[in-house]
Amino acid sequence: MKVSAQPLIRASTAVEKTAVAVYADLFKARLTLLVLLTTAVGFYLGSENALDYLLMFHTVLGTALVASGASALNQLIERDYDAQMRRTADRPLPSGRLLPGTVLRIGVGLAALGVLYLAFAVNFSSAVISASSLLAYLFVYTPLKRRTWLNTAVGAVPGALPPLIGWAAAQGGLTPAGWSLFGILATWQLPHFMSIAWLYREEYLHAGFKMLSGTDVDGRRTGRHAVVQTAVLLLASCVPFLLKQAGTSYLCGAVVLGLFFFWMALRFARQLTARRARQLFYASIIYLPLLLALMVADKAG
Repeated sequence: MKVSAQPLIRASTAVEKTAVAVYADLFKARLTLLVLLTTAVGFYLGSENALDYLLMFHTVLGTALVASGASALNQLIERDYDAQMRRTADRPLPSGRLLPGTVLRIGVGLAALGVLYLAFAVNFSSAVISASSLLAYLFVYTPLKRRTWLNTAVGAVPGALPPLIGWAAAQGGLTPAGWSLFGILATWQLPHFMSIAWLYREEYLHAGFKMLSGTDVDGRRTGRHAVVQTAVLLLASCVPFLLKQAGTSYLCGAVVLGLFFFWMALRFARQLTARRARQLFYASIIYLPLLLALMVADKAG
């Protein structure tokens, strides 16, 4: 499906970039690094005995291949829509730096290689979870972005699977403690995405993406969702302690971080400005690494 509106940035006017920068954009380097971080944390927390560094390396490498392939294929599918938004119009495909055929081969090759690598170098469970995340991201979440604002909740599922890849790699399967990590990551993504959607609501609307912020004129529903989601996240972050996965120091830190995130969401709901949305976004970026660090530092057992 083609979008009739003209791209915001044409290939002829795109700023020059090195090959490294182009492929970093194609593989969504910052997002992929977050995926790898949560995968490594899941592996560490799932390791009951001495940490197997070689197996962790194989797990992270396989996940990196799948995540990079998924990012490339996502951009291939959405290239015409990305061209309509200023924040994405300079990506490799809409800017003309890479051709669709090239991205297709790279994306399919990396994703398939990553799943096979996990299956043979790690275990079957991690490969199945990574493949499920890939398929859900590309064929469920991506098309839903143009159909319903509930795509945000659906997209939180594949986004929360990486720690389960690490957990399954270390444990050989999944347990309730592993699912607690999934719950935290899935819940965290919701206020994180809400802040982004509010900041770029006009661009999303122009490109045809269905976001709550695009239909929520006064922003009350968006603000209310952000507050409720951070409150749920505060509760979800306590589950690792209840499951004896982390200690008391983690619990205290999780509560402090959760209250901070909740307060930022409350400020956003009260003042629906770009400044407050940006503050909520940065709060989400601060929150997750610190919570994971606390979990690693105070791992029980």
